[in-house]
Amino acid sequence: MAGIGSLPLFHQIRGQKVLVLGEGEAAEPKRRLVERAGGIIEDDMQRAVDEGVRIAFVAYDDARACENAAINLRCAGMLVNVVDMPALCDFTTPSILDRDPVLIAVGTGGASAGLAKHVRLRLERILPETLGDLAKALFGARDRLRERFPQGAERRRALDEALREGGALDALDPASADRVDAWMEGAAAARQATGRHEIALTSTDPEMLTLRDARLLGEADTILLDGDIPEAILARARADAVRLPYGGVTHDETEAGLTVIMRAPPSTKA
Repeated sequence: MAGIGSLPLFHQIRGQKVLVLGEGEAAEPKRRLVERAGGIIEDDMQRAVDEGVRIAFVAYDDARACENAAINLRCAGMLVNVVDMPALCDFTTPSILDRDPVLIAVGTGGASAGLAKHVRLRLERILPETLGDLAKALFGARDRLRERFPQGAERRRALDEALREGGALDALDPASADRVDAWMEGAAAARQATGRHEIALTSTDPEMLTLRDARLLGEADTILLDGDIPEAILARARADAVRLPYGGVTHDETEAGLTVIMRAPPSTKA
């Protein structure tokens, strides 16, 4: 089964203490990161242990001191990040693209902070500065959305249709944030992705999916599996999409909305 190297999480630390050990060039970026997220810097290890602090950054110049601190802090129940020593880390810090309240984190599991930075810089040029405004406008419209679309699946399909490339609220269109109210007025009549579509795989490589196939897979409410579909490909689907074996499933047994039939490459079928 295909997997990911670490579990991405966004941790709320506003108003909470975070331990940062060390001084100088290695420690200062961690201090700024904690303060930027609203955390309170603690620099005394024993006080942090006594007060039940849960997160620690270690940035000593001496590698042995870093290792000893990491062991002691982990034994005290803290999650530990040791600067430039991935093997000692419970978590790593990503390169962050901030479109408040939208945050995009690019991580490499400690393999290359430089690579993460340059991926983030590319994304900076692509994503509009108004992306956060779009998120805030959608948040402000959520009660009206629930009223217009009482069922969660209906709301999801309406938003999928609006936010997709070329949609009424295309996420990468700088003007979309100003169109949310107008879209809400006509949302009931908006076209939503429904019906059945078939994806006949020619390869087990997810990079071989066409743009259309990737979009359908990402929006599908139900996925019918015909043969052994690689997990690397199924990872491109929504996590909450219903997955069923293709054989013997009738149209009435699938969720309303968009159903995708995925057929395995001929070479993998029994």
